[in-house]
Amino acid sequence: MEISYHGHSVVKIMTDTHTILIDPFITGNGQTDLDAAKEKVDVILVTHGHNDHLGDTVDLAKRNNATVIATFELANYVESFGINVHAMGIGGSYDFEFGTVKFTQAFHSSSFTTEDGEIIYGGMPAGVLFTSEGKTIYHSGDTALFGDMKLIGERNNIDVAFLPIGDNFTMGPEDAAYAVQLLKPQIVVPVHYNTFPPIKQDPQIFKNLVETAEVQVLSAGDYIQWIRD
Repeated sequence: MEISYHGHSVVKIMTDTHTILIDPFITGNGQTDLDAAKEKVDVILVTHGHNDHLGDTVDLAKRNNATVIATFELANYVESFGINVHAMGIGGSYDFEFGTVKFTQAFHSSSFTTEDGEIIYGGMPAGVLFTSEGKTIYHSGDTALFGDMKLIGERNNIDVAFLPIGDNFTMGPEDAAYAVQLLKPQIVVPVHYNTFPPIKQDPQIFKNLVETAEVQVLSAGDYIQWIRD
């Protein structure tokens, strides 16, 4: 398995058989290295409906005949464009041919704003636990720190966690570092920072606060460097 980071909260997972994108905000993302018109993807996981997470989901799914996996209301919205979807609920898991997906709670909001200014309710925001090929990846989506992260850490052996550190809309570096203690991942990658002025952060501050996991500060296009046993 290869896992790469592509700016803001965009994560790509490549298994032996599938390419999966999480929160593919590409167009308008000054931090990304991806080209939405050239990207090939089989599955898209979306944590919530905000434009900087739903992003290019509809266009990518149409062009690649990809399946979009999201919480119920957001999946229904995406399906209205003639796209293959799999709707899920928070706390539920499903075994797909490419791996197991489980949505966790997240404390945030969720809506999509159309080009003409209409606001579409996106249902509950979520995090994602993805397990495949013996690895478990946790993408928290946009969230505040919450106590049940301890349960997520106790019930899952997380290899890599992607956590927001931007503050203002999500956890900041201090809360995200505390979340690492609760989640107990082997590797943690800070995301959702420096894309816009309100979320400007120095990831080294976060790295210096974390004592229980290896912090990998990635630039767009960088891959996770696995820890060797």
